Order: sequence, then structure tokens, then C-alpha cells
Amino acid sequence: MRILQLDVNRIFYELVKPEASVYEESKEKRVEVKDALVLLVSVEKGDTEEVAIKAIDDAVAFASKIKRNKIVLYPFAHLSNNLEEPSAAAAIFSKMKEAALSKGMEVYAAPFGWNKSLQLDVKGYPLAEQSRSYDAASIAEVRKNAAPKKKEEKEHKPINTGIEESAALKEEEKVKSSWYILDSSGSLTPVEKFDFKGHENLRKFARYEMEKVRSYQQMPAHIKLMQRLQLVDYEPGSDAGNMRYYPNGRLIKSLLERFVTSKVISYGSVEVETPLMYDYGHKALKDYLNRFPARHYVVRSDDKEYFLRFSADFGQFLLMSDATVSYKQLPFRFYELTRYSFRREKSGELVGLKRLRSFTMPDMHTLCKDVEQAKGEFMNQFKFSKQMLASIGIESSDYETAVRATEGFWNDNKDFIINLAKENGKPILLELWNYRYAYFDPKFEFNIVDSMDKAAALSTVQMDHENGKRYEITYIDSDGSEKYPVILHCSPSGAIERVIYAFLELAYMKEKEGKVPSFPLWLTPTQVRLLPISDKHVEKAVELAEKLKSHEIRVDVDDTEATLEKKVRNAEQEWIPYICVVGDKEASSGKLSVRIREEKAQRQMALDDLAALIEEKTKGMPKAELSLNMLLSKRPIFFG
Repeated sequence: MRILQLDVNRIFYELVKPEASVYEESKEKRVEVKDALVLLVSVEKGDTEEVAIKAIDDAVAFASKIKRNKIVLYPFAHLSNNLEEPSAAAAIFSKMKEAALSKGMEVYAAPFGWNKSLQLDVKGYPLAEQSRSYDAASIAEVRKNAAPKKKEEKEHKPINTGIEESAALKEEEKVKSSWYILDSSGSLTPVEKFDFKGHENLRKFARYEMEKVRSYQQMPAHIKLMQRLQLVDYEPGSDAGNMRYYPNGRLIKSLLERFVTSKVISYGSVEVETPLMYDYGHKALKDYLNRFPARHYVVRSDDKEYFLRFSADFGQFLLMSDATVSYKQLPFRFYELTRYSFRREKSGELVGLKRLRSFTMPDMHTLCKDVEQAKGEFMNQFKFSKQMLASIGIESSDYETAVRATEGFWNDNKDFIINLAKENGKPILLELWNYRYAYFDPKFEFNIVDSMDKAAALSTVQMDHENGKRYEITYIDSDGSEKYPVILHCSPSGAIERVIYAFLELAYMKEKEGKVPSFPLWLTPTQVRLLPISDKHVEKAVELAEKLKSHEIRVDVDDTEATLEKKVRNAEQEWIPYICVVGDKEASSGKLSVRIREEKAQRQMALDDLAALIEEKTKGMPKAELSLNMLLSKRPIFFG
């Protein structure tokens, strides 16, 4: 691989026409990026995925030194006369995009296989232009020499540091799917024949699911927002897909965790806690690993191998197998907030908060007597999940519904699935498999469609027909015999991190429509900000803030040396719902000039009236204090 690396003030390119037999479709015909690291790339014969990753590792390391977070990848055939065939070169180029995204970079990738006009404005310092070259043999040799020497004596067997892939994951790639749209009247239409007029979001979702292109070409909107709002960011000292949360992000995450947990317990579930790791040699556990479509981490303790859980299933099923349950107690529900679950997702699919390798999953399992009882509870949990999202602040218009089942289950239970569509109130995507590749049949998901037309599941319920027997989970039936239950797996909100992703993506799309982006008031870290006009008004602002704080309202004071205009602008950029100026007039009158962000309006309000308004809007939702100092001048800045 040959690369010309350029640190640029500006790059502009425009697509002219395809020039290769293999080329990428692109919506963007004209692209301009400022202050970025540009890689002009020639992919050569013999280049491998390792070469692509090494090239990106070096580029990201240099970018961090010069404080660039944007990388532009540009196919450039003019650096070599030993070019790879177009299809293989395009695949390597795609790996470079995936690797750069997984490093948290904002990535712009010029589409492969086009004639393009190109303009570059390179910065004027010695290292702004660098030539790099890579080959697979050299990289392999370096790694070989860097590997520790083997000792003569035999120690522990090598740790399985590879990522284990379940048989179900491999089967998922083989299963054949038929795709339909099922409307609330029960009408079933093949996707390609459905009229999507008035259902544009459903069209995007169906296309995403059928094409199965999961990687992003550019950085999704929520990543920029999670960083700009100082909520959460990548952790360079950990494995990819493991995040660090700053105080405001941790506050939002904690409130969501508490709310979802309280609702699940009110729904009738008992809360338990189970371990993070499990014996890799345990027969039932290992058998189940191969029926769950996920990649898992393997770790060693003493002479045994363990795997990190990717859900609460393992611990809860072992716990259930030791419990004595009567048919009179069914359906019976167990719940755990799994902080954390671990899945070794592909690097190219790791994007911000959408898909992670460690995440927090509210996980409920329900023992049901038989399929008929399971169908009734499945419908109840469908309704419960809708209510959960609506209570959080995500409406049914914000997501699309998918139901996935085998052709056999559909044929035997059409009325049940049609009733789900009726309850949904709008058409759903129905995927029918030719056989059951995992333990569940059927499942539903509520899926958010983001600003890049990609989808991600939030709430889900799965009907499990296997694990009762696999784990020897039984209930005592009316005739005294032991029977295996049908088990429902439910996450009524989806992963907590993905809920935050949904809020940020929805806010971005709302802003594109000319609306005000925001979090729900109960989740907004700072609900009120007081802006003293000068230093002499800081004491009064703090006094007012303490009164608001006594109402369990999160409030802070901008006592920095910024101008009032800048203070207002900063508060707007942080999505502060209520911004109050404190000056001589406010101090003497007892009335505050309140800027209400949602209404884009200003009102004169007494402090008690403002407190009452916020209390009414956040009624029934969990409360929490800011862990940051009330005074902005006392706070660290996590991003420059």
C-alpha cells in the first residue's frame, strides 16, 4: 500500500463519472472538508486487512498529535504501478474506513471507482506532507519479532484470546429470509410491492434490513453531539466499543437506569443480580453459546476458561433451574440491569453509542406455562415496551416495528402476529425465516432509524423454546408433574446506551426540520441556568439557585468572565431549557427574565412559578443532583 498523507486546510472533490468496473454508489456528489488529515491511497497486490489497519493506526496516531479528528480517505491509483484488482482494492479500502470509524475519527471516504475533480489546500509546515508505504510481509515480520519467546518448560496452555463466534451467528448468515409489510388490517404485501407513500421511515428501515450494510461512510450525528455536550466519548485506554462517561453523561445514564428498573419492578418482576463471567466448559452454558447469535470474549482464571456474559440469560437461567415454581405462579418474571454485558462486535460496526462491546441492558425473563400463555404475555410485553418508550420520551412515530419469525410459526399463529400489527397502529416489517437458526421464534423489535438511514433496535421480546429444557428449568403443573416452560426474553427499552443514541439522533433530525433539539426535561443535566450580569450579581444568583435546588431542580450559575451574550449562547449550545438573567432589576423585583428554549420565547416569572412549572413537567420521573460544581468557573472542561 502506498499513501500520501496530507494535513490540509481544505479538501474539495466532485464526482464526475465511474471509471472502474467496481464502484460505490454515493448520494454526495460534491464534498468539502476543512482541517483534516487526508490519505491518498493506492491499494497494491497482496495488501491485507492487517495492512489497512496498520495504515489507519499510524494515521490516527499522527492525527492525535496535531489535534485533528477528521480523516479523509481518497482512492488514488497514481502512487503505484502494482495496483490490486478493483473488487479486492475496494474491500481493503472499506476496511480502512471501518478501522478509522472504530478509532472514533470523523471519517469522510471518497467513493471508490470514480473519476473526480480534486482541490487541496495543504498546510505549510514540514510534516504536513508525508509519504508512507506498507506491505503484509513486513508487518507480519515485525509482529513475529515482537512476540515473546516461548519458554522451554510447558506452562499454562495458551489463553484463548480469540473471539469465539457462535454457531447461531454462522447460521444467521445462511438462513433465507422473505420480507413483507404487514398492516394493521392484516394485509400482507411483499416489500417490493408495498406502496410506502406516507411511510418513508418504514421504507428506509426495510431497505437497511434487507441490504444488511451495517458500516457507516461518515460519522453519525450523535457522536458529534455526545462529545460537544460533554456526555460520553471513546476510551483510548480500553478495547474499542468501551466508553467513558463524563458527569452529565453519567447523570443521564443513571436516571434512565433507575427509571427503567422501577417500571420493570412495577410490572411484576423480581430483581436479581448474577455474575459477569461463566465457566466455558459448563455443558448447558456452552451449548447455549452456540444458540445465541453473538461473538463473546474468553478470559482465563487459574487453569480454566470463562466467557464474559453478553446478557443476563446465563445467570438467570442457572438461578431459575434451582427455583421451585408452581403453575399457579406463572407467568413468573426475573429481572436484572446488566451493567455490563459484553459482545465482541465487528470493528466496522462499532459506531458511537449505537453498537458497543460493553453495554448496559435491562434484561427480563418470563417463565410461561406453554406457547398460548407465552403469546398472551408476549402481547402484554409488546404494550409494556411501547409504554416504556413513551414514558421515557420516545414516541411511536420515532421508531419502526419489526416482527421476525419462522414460516412455520407464521402459518400456525397468523392471528397472533396480525394482532401485534393492529396493536402497533401502523404497518410493520415482517421477516420470515425458512428455519429457526437460534433459540427464539418469534421476536419483535422497535427500531430507531437515524440521520444516516441506519437502524438500531430498542425494545425487544423473544419467545424461547429451548432453554427451559437445556437448563433443566421446570415448573410443577396441576397434576404434580414437572414440565419445561416457554421463556420470554424482554428488554423493554433496549440497551441504555442505545436509548441515549436515539435521543441524540432524534434531536439532530428535529433540528434539521427547524425545531429545537433537546433532551426530555427530566433527563436534561442542567434544567435551569442563572446568568449574573456582573460579579456583584453572583451572590444573588447563587441564593436563587439554592432555592431552586431545594425543589430538586438541577441548576447552575455561569459566574465566568464571559459577556452576557456569550453566556446565553453557551447555554443554548448546551441545550439548557430555562435560562435566567440576574441583574439589579431581577434582584429588586423578585421576578426573573426566563428564556424558555423550547418555546423560543422570553417570560417574566417568579422563582416559585418557575419551580412549579418544572416540577409539573417532571412529575413521576426520578430525580438526581448534579455532581458538578454549581459554579461554572469551578468546573473542568473535558473537551477543548
